[in-house]
Amino acid sequence: MISGQRLRVLITRQSAVGDCIHTMPLASAIRARYPRAMIAWCVEAGAAPLVQNHPAVNRVVVLNKGWLKSPVRVFQARRALQALQCDVAIDPQSLTKSALAAWLSGAAQRIGFAPPQGRELAPHLHTQSIEAQSTHVVDRYLELLAPLDIEKPPVQFRLSPPRAAVQAMSSFLTQSSLKNGIAILNPGAGWDSKLWPAERYAHVARHLGEWSRMKSVVAWAGERERQWAEQIVTAAAGHAILAPPTSLLELAALIQPAALFVGSDTGPLHLAAALGVPCVAMYGATRYEVCGPYGNGHVPLQAAYHAGGARERRSAENTAMQAITAEDVCAACDKILARGRDGRELRRAA
Repeated sequence: MISGQRLRVLITRQSAVGDCIHTMPLASAIRARYPRAMIAWCVEAGAAPLVQNHPAVNRVVVLNKGWLKSPVRVFQARRALQALQCDVAIDPQSLTKSALAAWLSGAAQRIGFAPPQGRELAPHLHTQSIEAQSTHVVDRYLELLAPLDIEKPPVQFRLSPPRAAVQAMSSFLTQSSLKNGIAILNPGAGWDSKLWPAERYAHVARHLGEWSRMKSVVAWAGERERQWAEQIVTAAAGHAILAPPTSLLELAALIQPAALFVGSDTGPLHLAAALGVPCVAMYGATRYEVCGPYGNGHVPLQAAYHAGGARERRSAENTAMQAITAEDVCAACDKILARGRDGRELRRAA
């Protein structure tokens, strides 16, 4: 292996936001083991702000979604990736697009997963294939570091919003109506099969307001989610307020001081967990033991599971999510709040 002092590493986890957050402990572990290494990350635009803000990462190559469909963009990606002069490429995503990015970089050592975690053409483009042993994806990604002499490193997300994002959210967060703390409710999801009914979020907001005197802030992104958020605020009868429009980093600043976060398997959920905020995490189209919020103190809820491949689960009805009742979520919130009124005690354990 190349000496640590000269090590140049490329990470090819391109999407989605939650998956990129799950990959951050991998970058942190490389930095801890090889402080002088050059660590680059190839990522699509959606998660790029978080990766660009990560302290372990030196260089970021941002690719447009669908870049493989354009010969011009493939050539541009090849030029940008080869300019990094990386010796090692690590491919946690282990799909064709991520493995091809590693191959285009010219890295002689390309590490990824063997099947079934490695899919499509990825195993044929890797020079080393790792058979995953761990259940949770965070622990699984860290197994890819064994060829770099990194075994079972501590999990460190090292994610925090920059000062500009904190300042942007400061006036909203210092409203007098939020003096008793906030819960973040996030009704959106990348898959419709992960959605939980808006009226149940409103039920949770009323419960938190009536029993804990805690205001719920309803986060959203895009017009469809804004409409859901407005429905929740209206039905919550004064116990919820609409979050302001936010960038991804501003969303992190909004979430960071929260006492708890309520949502399904989405990027904002994993953002909250990485920030140390305790989460009530609802699962239906995915399994919480595989991709639940990482760390201690979260309360995962799963009453049913949509079996089948990723495409089938993505397009499924949200019946598994609807099997989780509002009372289930309220009880989970109460459990978290009982551990420490402002969540600080739990956060230290996460």
